[in-house]
Amino acid sequence: MDRRVKFDFEIEFTNGGGIQGQDFRLDINGDDISDKELADHIVYDMRLLMVGKTRIFNKEIIVEQHKRKKADPRRNQYLIDLSHMIENGLVTYKGLPAPVICDYLSREESKKFYAPGTSFQIGKIEMVSNTGTYIDCPFHRYEHGKDLSEVELKNFAELEAIKISVSHTKTLAITVEHLRGHELRDRAILIHTGWDEYWNTENYYENHPYLTEQAAQYLRDCHVKLVGIDSHNIDDTSGKTRPVHSTLLGAEILIVEHLCNLYVLPNDGFLFSAVPPKFKGVGTFPVRAMARIKNPNN
Repeated sequence: MDRRVKFDFEIEFTNGGGIQGQDFRLDINGDDISDKELADHIVYDMRLLMVGKTRIFNKEIIVEQHKRKKADPRRNQYLIDLSHMIENGLVTYKGLPAPVICDYLSREESKKFYAPGTSFQIGKIEMVSNTGTYIDCPFHRYEHGKDLSEVELKNFAELEAIKISVSHTKTLAITVEHLRGHELRDRAILIHTGWDEYWNTENYYENHPYLTEQAAQYLRDCHVKLVGIDSHNIDDTSGKTRPVHSTLLGAEILIVEHLCNLYVLPNDGFLFSAVPPKFKGVGTFPVRAMARIKNPNN
Protein backbone atom coordinates (compact mmCIF):
# COMPACT_ATOMS: atom_id res chain seq x y z
CA MET A 1 0.00 0.00 0.00
CA ASP A 2 1.10 3.58 -0.63
CA ARG A 3 2.33 5.52 2.37
CA ARG A 4 2.68 9.20 3.14
CA VAL A 5 4.19 11.06 6.07
CA LYS A 6 2.47 13.80 8.07
CA PHE A 7 4.72 16.16 10.03
CA ASP A 8 5.55 19.62 11.34
CA PHE A 9 8.78 21.44 10.52
CA GLU A 10 10.93 24.47 11.24
CA ILE A 11 13.56 25.80 8.81
CA GLU A 12 16.18 28.51 9.38
CA PHE A 13 17.82 30.41 6.51
CA THR A 14 21.52 31.23 6.31
CA ASN A 15 20.71 34.84 5.37
CA GLY A 16 18.26 35.33 8.26
CA GLY A 17 14.65 34.41 9.06
CA GLY A 18 12.88 31.09 8.70
CA ILE A 19 9.59 29.31 8.05
CA GLN A 20 7.38 26.82 9.86
CA GLY A 21 4.80 24.30 8.71
CA GLN A 22 2.19 22.12 10.37
CA ASP A 23 0.48 18.93 9.20
CA PHE A 24 2.42 18.74 5.92
CA ARG A 25 2.02 15.52 3.93
CA LEU A 26 4.45 13.96 1.44
CA ASP A 27 4.63 10.69 -0.50
CA ILE A 28 7.29 8.23 0.68
CA ASN A 29 8.76 5.03 -0.71
CA GLY A 30 8.76 2.23 1.86
CA ASP A 31 7.50 2.17 5.42
CA ASP A 32 9.52 5.02 6.95
CA ILE A 33 11.69 8.04 6.19
CA SER A 34 14.45 9.71 8.22
CA ASP A 35 14.22 13.32 9.41
CA LYS A 36 17.16 14.23 7.16
CA GLU A 37 15.51 12.75 4.06
CA LEU A 38 12.24 14.41 4.94
CA ALA A 39 13.90 17.80 5.35
CA ASP A 40 15.55 17.30 1.94
CA HIS A 41 12.14 16.74 0.35
CA ILE A 42 10.81 19.96 1.86
CA VAL A 43 13.80 21.96 0.63
CA TYR A 44 13.67 20.62 -2.92
CA ASP A 45 9.89 20.46 -3.32
CA MET A 46 9.45 24.04 -2.09
CA ARG A 47 12.56 25.22 -4.00
CA LEU A 48 13.93 26.83 -0.87
CA LEU A 49 17.22 28.72 -1.00
CA MET A 50 19.79 29.59 1.69
CA VAL A 51 18.63 26.76 3.98
CA GLY A 52 20.49 26.30 7.28
CA LYS A 53 19.28 24.27 10.27
CA THR A 54 16.09 22.22 9.95
CA ARG A 55 13.87 20.49 12.52
CA ILE A 56 11.23 17.81 11.91
CA PHE A 57 8.75 16.89 14.65
CA ASN A 58 5.34 15.27 15.21
CA LYS A 59 6.14 12.85 12.37
CA GLU A 60 3.51 10.20 11.60
CA ILE A 61 3.42 7.59 8.81
CA ILE A 62 -0.04 7.14 7.31
CA VAL A 63 -1.56 4.84 4.65
CA GLU A 64 -2.67 7.06 1.80
CA GLN A 65 -2.44 7.00 -1.99
CA HIS A 66 0.56 8.77 -3.56
CA LYS A 67 -0.22 12.07 -5.26
CA ARG A 68 2.59 12.72 -7.78
CA LYS A 69 5.69 11.58 -9.67
CA LYS A 70 9.25 12.95 -9.67
CA ALA A 71 11.96 13.66 -12.24
CA ASP A 72 15.67 14.45 -12.01
CA PRO A 73 17.08 15.55 -15.42
CA ARG A 74 20.86 15.84 -16.05
CA ARG A 75 21.96 17.06 -19.48
CA ASN A 76 24.13 19.31 -21.65
CA GLN A 77 27.23 19.44 -19.41
CA TYR A 78 31.03 19.39 -19.79
CA LEU A 79 33.97 18.67 -17.46
CA ILE A 80 36.65 20.87 -15.83
CA ASP A 81 39.70 19.26 -14.20
CA LEU A 82 40.32 20.52 -10.65
CA SER A 83 43.26 18.25 -9.81
CA HIS A 84 47.02 18.81 -9.62
CA MET A 85 49.23 16.44 -11.62
CA ILE A 86 51.12 13.85 -9.57
CA GLU A 87 54.64 13.14 -10.78
CA ASN A 88 57.75 11.44 -9.50
CA GLY A 89 59.32 13.42 -6.63
CA LEU A 90 56.32 15.72 -6.03
CA VAL A 91 56.14 17.05 -2.45
CA THR A 92 52.53 17.64 -1.39
CA TYR A 93 53.00 17.91 2.37
CA LYS A 94 56.37 18.67 3.93
CA GLY A 95 57.57 15.83 6.13
CA LEU A 96 55.85 13.16 4.03
CA PRO A 97 57.81 11.28 1.36
CA ALA A 98 57.38 12.19 -2.28
CA PRO A 99 55.95 9.55 -4.63
CA VAL A 100 58.26 7.24 -6.56
CA ILE A 101 56.86 6.53 -10.04
CA CYS A 102 58.82 4.14 -12.20
CA ASP A 103 58.64 1.02 -14.36
CA TYR A 104 57.94 -2.33 -12.77
CA LEU A 105 58.20 -3.83 -16.24
CA SER A 106 59.66 -1.56 -18.93
CA ARG A 107 58.67 -1.78 -22.59
CA GLU A 108 62.15 -2.96 -23.47
CA GLU A 109 62.10 -5.74 -20.85
CA SER A 110 58.60 -6.83 -21.88
CA LYS A 111 59.68 -7.58 -25.43
CA LYS A 112 61.20 -10.89 -24.32
CA PHE A 113 57.73 -12.16 -23.30
CA TYR A 114 55.79 -11.22 -26.44
CA ALA A 115 55.89 -11.60 -30.20
CA PRO A 116 58.02 -9.19 -32.25
CA GLY A 117 56.52 -5.71 -32.39
CA THR A 118 54.50 -6.21 -29.16
CA SER A 119 55.49 -4.54 -25.89
CA PHE A 120 53.84 -3.28 -22.72
CA GLN A 121 54.67 -1.10 -19.73
CA ILE A 122 53.59 -1.93 -16.18
CA GLY A 123 54.14 0.95 -13.82
CA LYS A 124 55.07 0.93 -10.16
CA ILE A 125 53.98 3.66 -7.75
CA GLU A 126 55.16 4.02 -4.16
CA MET A 127 53.55 6.86 -2.23
CA VAL A 128 51.71 7.92 0.90
CA SER A 129 47.98 8.41 0.52
CA ASN A 130 48.21 12.18 1.16
CA THR A 131 49.62 13.00 -2.26
CA GLY A 132 48.41 15.48 -4.87
CA THR A 133 44.74 16.43 -4.77
CA TYR A 134 43.20 14.00 -2.29
CA ILE A 135 40.00 13.24 -0.41
CA ASP A 136 39.65 12.56 3.33
CA CYS A 137 36.93 10.31 4.70
CA PRO A 138 36.14 9.66 8.41
CA PHE A 139 38.72 6.86 8.87
CA HIS A 140 41.50 9.41 8.26
CA ARG A 141 40.63 11.03 11.61
CA TYR A 142 38.65 8.37 13.51
CA GLU A 143 39.64 4.76 14.12
CA HIS A 144 36.08 3.49 13.68
CA GLY A 145 35.07 5.95 10.96
CA LYS A 146 34.20 4.83 7.44
CA ASP A 147 37.15 4.11 5.17
CA LEU A 148 37.26 4.58 1.39
CA SER A 149 35.58 1.25 0.77
CA GLU A 150 32.70 2.01 3.13
CA VAL A 151 31.68 5.44 1.86
CA GLU A 152 28.96 5.11 -0.76
CA LEU A 153 29.86 6.09 -4.32
CA LYS A 154 27.05 8.67 -4.39
CA ASN A 155 28.94 10.67 -1.74
CA PHE A 156 31.96 11.06 -4.05
CA ALA A 157 30.31 11.75 -7.39
CA GLU A 158 27.94 14.18 -9.10
CA LEU A 159 27.33 16.35 -6.03
CA GLU A 160 25.49 19.62 -6.46
CA ALA A 161 28.11 22.23 -5.65
CA ILE A 162 28.83 25.90 -5.09
CA LYS A 163 32.01 27.95 -5.08
CA ILE A 164 32.73 30.50 -2.36
CA SER A 165 35.60 32.85 -3.21
CA VAL A 166 37.72 34.30 -0.38
CA SER A 167 41.01 35.62 -1.75
CA HIS A 168 44.13 34.78 0.26
CA THR A 169 45.28 38.36 -0.37
CA LYS A 170 42.47 39.61 1.88
CA THR A 171 42.41 37.01 4.65
CA LEU A 172 43.71 33.52 5.44
CA ALA A 173 40.89 32.62 7.83
CA ILE A 174 37.57 31.57 6.23
CA THR A 175 34.92 32.37 8.85
CA VAL A 176 31.19 31.88 9.30
CA GLU A 177 30.58 35.33 7.81
CA HIS A 178 32.11 34.20 4.52
CA LEU A 179 29.61 31.33 4.41
CA ARG A 180 26.41 33.22 5.15
CA GLY A 181 24.06 34.06 2.30
CA HIS A 182 24.98 30.98 0.25
CA GLU A 183 23.03 27.87 -0.72
CA LEU A 184 24.80 25.27 1.45
CA ARG A 185 22.51 22.38 2.33
CA ASP A 186 23.32 19.03 0.69
CA ARG A 187 25.99 20.59 -1.50
CA ALA A 188 29.72 20.28 -2.01
CA ILE A 189 31.24 23.57 -0.85
CA LEU A 190 34.41 24.53 -2.73
CA ILE A 191 36.45 27.30 -1.12
CA HIS A 192 38.35 29.29 -3.74
CA THR A 193 41.28 31.20 -2.22
CA GLY A 194 43.70 31.28 -5.16
CA TRP A 195 46.40 29.63 -3.04
CA ASP A 196 47.00 27.03 -5.76
CA GLU A 197 49.13 29.65 -7.55
CA TYR A 198 51.89 28.65 -5.10
CA TRP A 199 51.60 24.90 -5.80
CA ASN A 200 54.92 23.06 -5.76
CA THR A 201 56.79 26.07 -4.34
CA GLU A 202 58.13 26.82 -0.85
CA ASN A 203 55.39 29.40 -0.30
CA TYR A 204 52.67 26.74 -0.58
CA TYR A 205 53.36 25.05 2.74
CA GLU A 206 53.29 27.96 5.21
CA ASN A 207 50.75 30.61 6.23
CA HIS A 208 48.06 29.16 3.99
CA PRO A 209 44.26 29.80 3.93
CA TYR A 210 42.11 27.63 6.22
CA LEU A 211 38.64 27.30 7.74
CA THR A 212 38.02 28.29 11.34
CA GLU A 213 36.51 25.80 13.76
CA GLN A 214 33.31 27.87 13.90
CA ALA A 215 33.06 27.82 10.10
CA ALA A 216 33.35 24.02 10.12
CA GLN A 217 30.64 23.78 12.77
CA TYR A 218 28.39 26.06 10.72
CA LEU A 219 28.85 23.89 7.61
CA ARG A 220 28.14 20.78 9.68
CA ASP A 221 24.93 22.29 11.05
CA CYS A 222 23.86 23.25 7.51
CA HIS A 223 24.25 19.58 6.45
CA VAL A 224 26.74 20.05 3.61
CA LYS A 225 28.01 16.89 1.92
CA LEU A 226 31.63 17.78 1.19
CA VAL A 227 34.04 20.69 1.69
CA GLY A 228 36.98 21.33 -0.62
CA ILE A 229 39.72 23.95 -0.64
CA ASP A 230 42.54 24.95 -3.01
CA SER A 231 44.98 25.27 -0.11
CA HIS A 232 47.65 23.25 1.67
CA ASN A 233 45.25 22.20 4.45
CA ILE A 234 41.67 22.92 5.41
CA ASP A 235 42.85 23.41 9.03
CA ASP A 236 45.19 26.01 10.46
CA THR A 237 48.49 24.08 10.64
CA SER A 238 50.28 26.62 12.84
CA GLY A 239 49.23 24.54 15.85
CA LYS A 240 48.73 20.84 16.56
CA THR A 241 44.93 20.72 16.77
CA ARG A 242 42.81 19.95 13.71
CA PRO A 243 39.26 21.07 14.66
CA VAL A 244 38.00 21.34 11.08
CA HIS A 245 38.98 17.77 10.24
CA SER A 246 37.52 16.61 13.56
CA THR A 247 34.22 18.45 13.06
CA LEU A 248 33.60 17.61 9.42
CA LEU A 249 34.84 14.02 9.37
CA GLY A 250 33.05 13.39 12.68
CA ALA A 251 29.82 14.28 10.85
CA GLU A 252 30.81 12.12 7.83
CA ILE A 253 31.35 15.22 5.69
CA LEU A 254 34.13 14.50 3.20
CA ILE A 255 37.10 16.85 2.72
CA VAL A 256 39.09 17.51 -0.45
CA GLU A 257 42.38 19.40 -0.18
CA HIS A 258 44.82 20.78 -2.79
CA LEU A 259 42.22 21.61 -5.42
CA CYS A 260 43.12 23.88 -8.34
CA ASN A 261 41.54 25.84 -11.20
CA LEU A 262 38.56 26.88 -9.10
CA TYR A 263 38.70 30.32 -10.73
CA VAL A 264 37.25 28.71 -13.89
CA LEU A 265 34.04 27.63 -12.14
CA PRO A 266 30.83 29.65 -11.84
CA ASN A 267 29.59 30.32 -8.32
CA ASP A 268 26.87 27.65 -8.63
CA GLY A 269 25.01 25.48 -11.11
CA PHE A 270 27.62 22.72 -11.43
CA LEU A 271 28.26 19.18 -10.18
CA PHE A 272 31.42 18.10 -8.36
CA SER A 273 33.10 14.69 -8.30
CA ALA A 274 36.20 13.41 -6.49
CA VAL A 275 36.26 9.62 -6.69
CA PRO A 276 39.07 7.56 -5.07
CA PRO A 277 39.82 3.82 -5.49
CA LYS A 278 37.84 1.47 -3.26
CA PHE A 279 40.57 0.70 -0.70
CA LYS A 280 39.91 -1.08 2.59
CA GLY A 281 41.65 0.34 5.65
CA VAL A 282 42.57 3.67 4.01
CA GLY A 283 41.07 7.04 4.90
CA THR A 284 42.74 9.31 2.33
CA PHE A 285 43.69 8.93 -1.32
CA PRO A 286 44.39 11.01 -4.45
CA VAL A 287 41.41 11.79 -6.68
CA ARG A 288 40.76 13.18 -10.14
CA ALA A 289 38.54 15.99 -8.92
CA MET A 290 36.29 17.55 -11.54
CA ALA A 291 33.32 19.81 -12.08
CA ARG A 292 30.51 19.10 -14.52
CA ILE A 293 29.11 22.37 -15.84
CA LYS A 294 26.14 22.97 -18.07
CA ASN A 295 27.19 24.03 -21.55
CA PRO A 296 26.07 27.66 -22.01
CA ASN A 297 25.71 27.05 -25.77
CA ASN A 298 22.90 24.53 -25.27
